[in-house]
Amino acid sequence: MSSPTLLPLLQATARAAPAVAALPDADNQALLLTLAGLLRAETPHILQANAADLDRMPRSDARWDRLQLTEARLAALADSLHAVAALPQPAGQLLLQRRLPNGLNLEKVSVPLGVVGVIYESRPNVTIDVAALCLRAGNAVVLRGGSDALSSNTFLVGLIHRALQQHGLPPAAVLLLPTDRQLLPELLTATRYVDVLIPRGSEQLIQFVRKNALIPTIETGAGVCHTYVHAEADLPKAAAIVINARVSRPSVCNSLDCLIMDTAIAADLVPLLVPELEKYGVEIYADAEACDLFRKNNYPHLHAASPDDFGREWLSLKMSVKTVAGPDEALAHIAEFSSRHSEAIVSENKMLCERFLREVDAAAVFANASTRFTDGGEFGLGAEIGISTQKLHARGPFALEKLVTEKWIVRGQGQIRI
Repeated sequence: MSSPTLLPLLQATARAAPAVAALPDADNQALLLTLAGLLRAETPHILQANAADLDRMPRSDARWDRLQLTEARLAALADSLHAVAALPQPAGQLLLQRRLPNGLNLEKVSVPLGVVGVIYESRPNVTIDVAALCLRAGNAVVLRGGSDALSSNTFLVGLIHRALQQHGLPPAAVLLLPTDRQLLPELLTATRYVDVLIPRGSEQLIQFVRKNALIPTIETGAGVCHTYVHAEADLPKAAAIVINARVSRPSVCNSLDCLIMDTAIAADLVPLLVPELEKYGVEIYADAEACDLFRKNNYPHLHAASPDDFGREWLSLKMSVKTVAGPDEALAHIAEFSSRHSEAIVSENKMLCERFLREVDAAAVFANASTRFTDGGEFGLGAEIGISTQKLHARGPFALEKLVTEKWIVRGQGQIRI
């Protein structure tokens, strides 16, 4: 008996890619609006499929919130499809034009990447976001979601296939792969059929893809996010920012993992934080000085931090707390433990804020705002593939504008090079 192979599936998607690239802009927009309509119409059935996935995962699992779809989240997904459809088509743009001394006419134009492979975990909303962005940029897409979201992803890709067929495109343009891990190496080495890979998920997943892929890879890295509250901060403002960054959506990559606070204001800041942190049941892993302050304020969910608790992406209602003597120590701590995703300072000292924004090496840096804003939709990009923490091709919200590459077009009249 022959071993299972992804080859025929990947070949079919590669063959479908030119049809997506050739789709006129108005038809491309209409395709996404059709999919938005299907999301709204099929919401009850989507939630039913999602419930089957949720039933297989313990509610205590930190990934449960990421896995869950709700009517509100599906409505937001449909709205995001309208937003992506309204964005300018990034492919087909004339980037440069010149006539060379030898008479050759030279152009540089933006073109689709081709076939984009995305490997992700838990979050079925990614299925729609990724497919929409790739299709809007003229790409075919290979999706490899996790087994925990299989029912949700299967139903959602079925809706995408219905939309593709309604607009005369082959369903193979969006491929959902089996979740069998034995097949993953074949995807990572399918250089003839997949043009770029984007891993989105845990640090373990990202590193596995990075180490084993022969296909060019764009990382969407883990988020170890800090907020530094400086001695000159407006403390009520700082407390609101910290609480929002930690509790508004604790399982996402732009949520707060470590609060850094100046010793000078720590005794005044902690009492402002305690009521809200306690209301949400946030577990605090604090250094010795912060531990004393939280203990004096009778905080019930308190642990002494170990060295491993700094530089950790919690993805849950947990947070580490570090006290520092001032900005230099705060910046050093961030430099050591940051994943270069999102970092924030809260201070009324404008010069210090500008120093922080200039010196901190991260994809997104904030002054007096929550790290939760690191998001393609919030940045006006419609949606995102993920948040890239690397420095080549894309950094920060990896969205529509980065799903293209360049092509040189040269028109001559018989010139030869001497």
